[in-house]
Amino acid sequence: MSAGLLQTLLSKAEHLALALEKASIAEYIELYRRPKRLLFLNFLAGIARGFGLAIGFTVVGAFFLYGLGKLASWNLPVVGEFIAEITRIVQNELAGRR
Repeated sequence: MSAGLLQTLLSKAEHLALALEKASIAEYIELYRRPKRLLFLNFLAGIARGFGLAIGFTVVGAFFLYGLGKLASWNLPVVGEFIAEITRIVQNELAGRR
């Protein structure tokens, strides 16, 4: 091999080593070497996602119901008919299940 090619390869290897160090590849490899820790961390992440989804859905649902209640209090014909239709559908479903 020529000296120029060897120097280029050495430079590229150093650049690759720095890039891998920045990407924290060693931490990922260590995580995969300990599967119990990986499962535990994924379990915690799943719990956090589920909790966030539940809280978010509750907040959005509360705003929706609050807004629907405000619209119903205005006695708009379209909104009143819509709510009456929903009430009728729910009552028919409940009567059909008995």
